[in-house]
Amino acid sequence: MGGSGFYGLLYLFFFLALGFLCSSIWAWLDACAADSFSWSFAIFVVCLLQVVHVAYRLRSVTFDKDFQDLYAFIFKKLGVSLTVYGEIVSCCEGEIHTIEKDHCYAMEGKTAIEKLSLLLSGRIQVTVNGEFLHYIYPYQFLDSPEWDSLRPSEEGIFQVTLRADSQCRYIGWRRKKLYLLLAKNHYIAKVFSVLVRNDIADKLFSLNDQASDTNGFRYDLRLPSFGHMPVPDLDKTDMPGPEQHCTTDLHRKKLC
Repeated sequence: MGGSGFYGLLYLFFFLALGFLCSSIWAWLDACAADSFSWSFAIFVVCLLQVVHVAYRLRSVTFDKDFQDLYAFIFKKLGVSLTVYGEIVSCCEGEIHTIEKDHCYAMEGKTAIEKLSLLLSGRIQVTVNGEFLHYIYPYQFLDSPEWDSLRPSEEGIFQVTLRADSQCRYIGWRRKKLYLLLAKNHYIAKVFSVLVRNDIADKLFSLNDQASDTNGFRYDLRLPSFGHMPVPDLDKTDMPGPEQHCTTDLHRKKLC
């Protein structure tokens, strides 16, 4: 069969309409049966109207190239239908924002966390206290750790600076509007939960060299709730003396 979704419906009703059209022609020309012709033609009209309706709905959920690429790269792989994706795009009002090179998306300790954004093109550099953390690449969220660290009723401020390495383009969902959509549609809420947490995991793995301040405390991640663990100083650890080495050697001989 034609499968599920709009294309499956289009396939199904098109061939039903074609079949009942042939039946109507047969009933009119060959069998000369008025009742058979009437029923076949009526069903043909209904199927034809369904084809027009599905084609119109399919046309109404088409998107710009940037949103089509985003759907193909992320949401299609998760099995998200075009109608559901249309709700997600409508939530961000279909707007694409631009950041010029060396301009900041967010500044440490100053910018309020008001939305969840996803990078479409360009590259963003993330720093804290002037120390480099990692890069953000296309089709990654700009502020997934900040989004996941706050409850819907809470407000927060960025603990990092996000600066554009080149001209960048991104889409953004306002927090309140997105929370309303997630509360209304649990399926979309599960999709965003998977995407955001997977994005946080990717950022965690990209933190190869974590920044540390003058007191020796490491910034484990951008999440405000993460504790800062002190860096162990290997030079100050006690080295085993000659007596400890002798004891270890005697113990090894006994084991042998």
